[in-house]
Amino acid sequence: MSIDKSLKLKGKLVRPRNVFTRKERIQILRQEGRWNPAESVYGIPKVKVVKLKQKSKSEQKAKEKAEEALAAGKAKK
Repeated sequence: MSIDKSLKLKGKLVRPRNVFTRKERIQILRQEGRWNPAESVYGIPKVKVVKLKQKSKSEQKAKEKAEEALAAGKAKK
């Protein structure tokens, strides 16, 4: 019998958000230098959402092995 979608692991259900809250948008605008404190918090400009590409597990394992090999090489010297 299969597992219902609502019971799957939480980590697998996490998706990138395509909308920020007002507070998050103001923080991003401050970092970019586009926020004026005198402005109203209503009608603030939209902020582009940067979606991060997730690496596959095999890529992560290969990277870890390469780092371990470098560390082992440095330890021998």
